[in-house]
Amino acid sequence: MNVVVYGLGYVGTVTAACLAANGHEVSGVDPQPAKVDAIARGRSPVVEPGLDDLVAEGARRGALKATTDSVLASERADVSIICVGTPSTPSGSTDLSYVLRAVEDVAHALLAREGLAREGTAPTFHSVMIRSTVPPGTVDECIIPALEAALGRRAGTDFGVAMCPEFLREGSGIADFFDPPFTVVGTAHPQVAEAVGRLLGFLTCPLRLVSVRTAEGLKYACNAFHAMKVSFANELARLYRPLGVDARDVMELFCEDHSLNISPRYLRPGFAFGGSCLPKDLRSLLYLGRMNSVDTPLLSGTLLSNDVTVREVAQRTMTDGGRTVALLGLSFKMETDDLRESPSVELAEILLGKGFDVRIFDPVIQPSRLVGTNLSYVESKLPHLRGLLADSPEEALDGADVALVSSNAAPVVNALVANPPKTIIDLDGRLGAEVQALAGYQGVGW
Repeated sequence: MNVVVYGLGYVGTVTAACLAANGHEVSGVDPQPAKVDAIARGRSPVVEPGLDDLVAEGARRGALKATTDSVLASERADVSIICVGTPSTPSGSTDLSYVLRAVEDVAHALLAREGLAREGTAPTFHSVMIRSTVPPGTVDECIIPALEAALGRRAGTDFGVAMCPEFLREGSGIADFFDPPFTVVGTAHPQVAEAVGRLLGFLTCPLRLVSVRTAEGLKYACNAFHAMKVSFANELARLYRPLGVDARDVMELFCEDHSLNISPRYLRPGFAFGGSCLPKDLRSLLYLGRMNSVDTPLLSGTLLSNDVTVREVAQRTMTDGGRTVALLGLSFKMETDDLRESPSVELAEILLGKGFDVRIFDPVIQPSRLVGTNLSYVESKLPHLRGLLADSPEEALDGADVALVSSNAAPVVNALVANPPKTIIDLDGRLGAEVQALAGYQGVGW
């Protein structure tokens, strides 16, 4: 395919060189002549292991070129890939000026070649890939409208747009390009998805077709998680040092657990954490930090974020307009009767304090069998639990305006389908398609 790469920085040069190495004709476009000259001389404008050799080979074969002229580069291009920078503004927002300037260049180039397209010497459909990291909504709200306004026609006719995030680490960019964790295409335009599939067909990683906003959000999620992992390890090291604990030994063992620690567990959006372990052990670490004058903002923020999750659901319930709430599921985890530090108990306590009529059903909670710490906890939070418990989900839902659901037990699902309230908030994302199809369904993760 004939490809134009806008931006010859780190991502753009790696992308251009790797595509040229795999049979595509690639033209890099950059306003800085020094970068263009470097490519022409067979040298990478950025430092990256192995990239000089890849650029030199591409330039030698004529598969990789560079220019400051987007019109010249785009005469017969099938795809334009935008790889320009998106730095922070002083306020912390994303500076999209380079992206929008590249979009203008793409539009100008496409308008300039319309005569070639009519003559049949240029492709009639053009795919625009956004590889720069941009906030969710940028493609739909900024890039597509800018292209439509400049070209005078709607996306999906003779051009289309996709968000294709990159996952390149400096120092291992070439290896990461050829062996990505996933190849993601966010687009509403089938012709663009097909073009990206042909462009990246040499990769063994299967193509994942998702919504544009999912693709935009994925890159931020990955980078935020990577940053959080660095801070987590360093924060534990600061905390353990005065306690005589070797944090590197701890984390080496920690990483051997692929069931919970290094795994998808706990990474599904849902309700808050609770139970007898996580909250108390976090508080214990925070106490140790205070006693040893060690700041632990990440761990402190974890407890705060958990509290915010509970309050946010309570706020959504309070703004719904109804006053009767069915709480379907009370324990901190399904198929257990452990109520200790259950976020559902906290939620019930907040709503009762605000004067809501709360009816509770949990398939496994039997007040007569609660004992010990479990009993003491629930009595301190919900002293009148027996009066709040319904004998069935149907009883809890009778007249309810809102259902807050953390159980997908069959009786709960059947009752929701048979008698859905105006609003159903799925706290754990476990409810199936038959409930999700109901008019009032809301996922707590969106």
